[in-house]
Amino acid sequence: MSVYLIAQINIHNRERYAQYEAGFMEIFAQYGGEMLAVDEAPTVLEGQWPHTRTVLIRFADKVSAGAWYKSDAYQQLACHRWEASVADVAILQGVSAPSGEQARMKDLPDETRNK
Repeated sequence: MSVYLIAQINIHNRERYAQYEAGFMEIFAQYGGEMLAVDEAPTVLEGQWPHTRTVLIRFADKVSAGAWYKSDAYQQLACHRWEASVADVAILQGVSAPSGEQARMKDLPDETRNK
């Protein structure tokens, strides 16, 4: 099942961050990742959004996402991001919905529901 990686990033050194961006897609593509959204000015519906950039990407599964993140090539490249920004990054488990219907709370895995 697909997993989604969301990164909320505060960039403080654009030049250094550009070095990260320059090599990102080549490494990312090797692991079957799909870029879904990148936004520096999202429409905030609730609360505050103090991040410079928000990124949403998809991988086929958690194993693929982990292999990409832990790869030597990505870890070497990520040094540029770590020095140029501060980020919160998480993997979210996708949900499957019946064909043609929206996912309902009863369809979510137990660990994602409020108890």
